[in-house]
This record gives sequence, structure tokens and C-alpha cells, in this order.
Amino acid sequence: MPNPTAAILIIGDEILSGRTRDANMHHLAGELTRIGITLKEVRMVADERPAIVAAVNALRASHDHLFTSGGIGPTHDDITADAVAEAFGLDLGVREDARALLAAHYERAGLEFNAARQRMARIPEGASLIENPISIAPGFSLGNVHVLAGVPNIFQAMVASLLPRLAGGKPLLSQTLRIDQGEGVIAGPLGMLAAEFADLSIGSYPFIQNGAYGANIVIRGSDPSRIDLAISKLAALFPKGGA
Repeated sequence: MPNPTAAILIIGDEILSGRTRDANMHHLAGELTRIGITLKEVRMVADERPAIVAAVNALRASHDHLFTSGGIGPTHDDITADAVAEAFGLDLGVREDARALLAAHYERAGLEFNAARQRMARIPEGASLIENPISIAPGFSLGNVHVLAGVPNIFQAMVASLLPRLAGGKPLLSQTLRIDQGEGVIAGPLGMLAAEFADLSIGSYPFIQNGAYGANIVIRGSDPSRIDLAISKLAALFPKGGA
């Protein structure tokens, strides 16, 4: 059976404007690889409700899991919960368990639990909460959609809370072989190797070092014996010093 697939939807004008650099996709990709879920698609959208709704519906239909990043804070432009509820055709309202978590947090901090902060307790009907051990405001899972914060350290903590609940497959393994020849030279034999090992992912990542061309060939898959065999055949095709 193939591993489950996933997409991530990164939401926020600050990402698309270049003001903020996204780190969450990189972190999620590594964590999903570790548990055997294959990240297949990344999409970014602005803080626009129709765009978020359309993207959520497209991606949740195409993949086993959809993770969203951003837009669940206390301000007017934090509209991810609204958009996800709309995508599912569900009501959105303040939920008591989420409200209680936040109320206790702000009481401990000596801060007012005002209307803006109460917005973060709005959860679509039927969703399950995702724990946020840093700033307490929970994310939520609804069907195969998992709604997470955009701040990187909070996103990472919420991913750690969520992943034990998800069923993965075989972890993705990889090996790398450096070849000190240009891609124009290695492309033909590499293509034949890729056809022979169609169950593996074989990528070529070129570089220039001291004016000489080369490429790092990365072979990925879930069967270590197949990866070993492919690396061995690749090394035989391009022996060291055989340029």
C-alpha cells in the first residue's frame, strides 16, 4: 500500500509579500517523512476568505491530509477558522472547552480575556482540538484538515501534538551519491536507472565547485534494499575518477 499523502496550505499576506519567510513547510515535510506520510503539494494564499475556502476544498479532496498554517489568531484578518467552517458547510462558534483553556491561560498571565482573545476559541462544529502547549490557543482537526498556527515555534509544537494521532506508512529513506560530471553527461544513464527503479524517486541536484560541474544524486524510497541496489548500480555507472 502506498503511504498516505498530504498537502500544506500556507495562509497569510505577510508570506506572499515577502515580509515573512515561511519555515513551516520545511519543518512539516521532515516530520511527515519521518512517520511515512508523503507531502505532495504546497500552496500559498492571501488572507482572503474565498481563496482559502477554494484551496481547502481542492486540497482536502486530493490528499489524505491537509495541514493549514496561519490565520487563527485574535485579529480581524485571522479568518482561517471561518473559511474552514465555510468549506465544510458548518457553524462556527465559541466552544466551551477551548474557551476554558484560554480563560485560564489569561487569568494566570494577569491579562484580560477580551473579545479579541475569545475569537481564538471559535471552533467549527464537530472538530477535535489540537493542543498548543506554548500560547494555549488550540488548533483543530476537522475530517482530514488540520488547522495550525503560523508562528513557527507554535506550529512545531502543535505538529508534535497532532502527529501521534495520525496513521503513517513506511518512513522515507534516502541515500546520496556525488558524481563529478555535468548533468548533460549523466542524464542518459541516469534516466535508464530511473526507469529500472520506477518504485524509487531519483533526483539530480547539480552544483559547480571550483569551476567544475557535478551533481548530487539522491535516491529515495521506503525499501532499503532497493535503495542499496540502485546506489550500487549508480556507483558502477560513474566510478570515482572515471570522468
